[in-house]
Amino acid sequence: MKTKTLLSIKFLTLFSFIFLLNSCTDLNEVFLDEIPGNTVSDPAGSLAAAYDRLGDGTFVDHGAIFAMQEYTTDEAILPTRGSDWGDGGKWRDMHEFTWSSTNSIIVGNWDLLTNGITRCITAIQSAEQSAIPEKKLYAAEAKALMAFYTYTTLDLYAQAPYKDPMDTKATLQILKADTQIDKLITDVEALIPDLADIGTQRTYQGRFTKQAAYAFLANMYLNRAVFKDRYNASSNFNFNEPAVTGSTGTDMDRVIYYTSLLIDSGKFSLESDFFKNFARDNNNGKELIFAISQKIDYIRNGSNSFAYVCMERNQRASAANRGTNAACITPEFYASWDGNHDDPRFEQHYQYADGTWFMNDGTDVSVPATDIVPKSSPALPWFHFNRGIQAGLQYGPILLASGSLEMVGNRIKVSPLFMEKSTGTRMNFTPSLTFADPTKSVFAQNEINQGARVFKYEFDPEGGNGNSNVDIPLFRLGGIYAMRAEAYFRKGSAGLAMIDLNKLRTSRKRESLYGNAPGKALTALDSDQLYKELGFELYWELQRRPQSIRFGKFDLAGTAKAASQPFRRAFPIPQTVIDQKVFKQNQGYN
Repeated sequence: MKTKTLLSIKFLTLFSFIFLLNSCTDLNEVFLDEIPGNTVSDPAGSLAAAYDRLGDGTFVDHGAIFAMQEYTTDEAILPTRGSDWGDGGKWRDMHEFTWSSTNSIIVGNWDLLTNGITRCITAIQSAEQSAIPEKKLYAAEAKALMAFYTYTTLDLYAQAPYKDPMDTKATLQILKADTQIDKLITDVEALIPDLADIGTQRTYQGRFTKQAAYAFLANMYLNRAVFKDRYNASSNFNFNEPAVTGSTGTDMDRVIYYTSLLIDSGKFSLESDFFKNFARDNNNGKELIFAISQKIDYIRNGSNSFAYVCMERNQRASAANRGTNAACITPEFYASWDGNHDDPRFEQHYQYADGTWFMNDGTDVSVPATDIVPKSSPALPWFHFNRGIQAGLQYGPILLASGSLEMVGNRIKVSPLFMEKSTGTRMNFTPSLTFADPTKSVFAQNEINQGARVFKYEFDPEGGNGNSNVDIPLFRLGGIYAMRAEAYFRKGSAGLAMIDLNKLRTSRKRESLYGNAPGKALTALDSDQLYKELGFELYWELQRRPQSIRFGKFDLAGTAKAASQPFRRAFPIPQTVIDQKVFKQNQGYN
């Protein structure tokens, strides 16, 4: 239930929660040298604050971890659109690989992740020094979360700060990805006995359970070879190195082991409607293993960023909502779907209760106004856009000068849409991107319509553009099948890999407009097709950069991107951190 927030956080007073958030250390200034002691007496509050860092921008805002994991790849781009999205070039830097140690996205995400580590240290202290019945559970969750923040920091920056939570005199340590990955794996494996099974001890997908640990371990094993040899010039990573735990096979065997625990557990099942995984009522989603629980309430109003960032400003879910016309997918990623547009994961039309389908093809005249934005007063009609990848001419409601949507009788009128900031330019989401200078992702004002958009996450109109009830999956069953398929493939078992990929394809069903047809099964599989399949299942889920590095795609030239050097597989340590003379800069950035 959405009311079941982290550790039943509403049992805490609002004052206590705000105090916890405001008291956490800024690691950009002190690198874990000052751990706040005033929250140690409140284990639940300290752990809640550690969880809150996941959803307070870090993993739910397009400008945070998403920007580094998606905009840097062959999947996504945020170009400068005329007078919008220049912002000192920080967005273009991500896709053009021109970032430096002063880029505000790189600096900001370092601060978010290391602040998460700090909060976890406080939560570990608080649990370990308490006598509460949940002592072992809370400590295990805090340690697992700390490993998750640390792993993400090492993935992106190749280094991370560490300080022993229980040693007040401990000195700061600088962890390195190539040597720390094995320790992270063994640490998380050791926590499993003390973590709860999902659904027990008041846990759910928003808590770090045994099942979240299995998914996390599978992910770490899948990427272990990259961590250990990140700058390998030929991207010839050793994915079949003996596993950390000795006599238990290779890294890929461990990926298969942990993913199979989840697949065979009976606790999760694939959604036949792929887009249910990303709907505003997905809190009880059948695939969610570990997710960021979002709710529009007085504590944290959730983030609509992953939906809002692609919608155009004249696309309106209600008279009080709009998009922002920022990100789009690349021509390369759109082309990867060639011959597969009937895949249920590519696009889905919305059907209203009276049977009306929104076709978005120029044939729509009107849709019912019977759907109402939740908690709106006065009641606002709710217009539903289609889901998935949206390309071509766009249609929808028009906002009148009166502040209401244009109506036809008691129905919402559907009209051709034009760009808000280029009023003579038709809203045409072209899959191609035609930059005047192919090396720079800059559009003239009359070109700001370009780029196919991702409407994977449901746009939640409740509470304004920025708020959302959509839980953000970090690990879900579809991704678990994808990981196992990749592990099978890397072990030379293409047939077993294809079985898992076809499970994903054929378990998904199209809408009834197309007879609930399942996706089509693959008949052959090679490395390039596997890479496409990972994109089909996991696009817009902060997974593309690690995928592209594993498959040797990250360094390649593409739209508005020249071929790059292996040092770009890690981001620089922020200059503000280097200036404190504790960390040394990553290779290639000096």
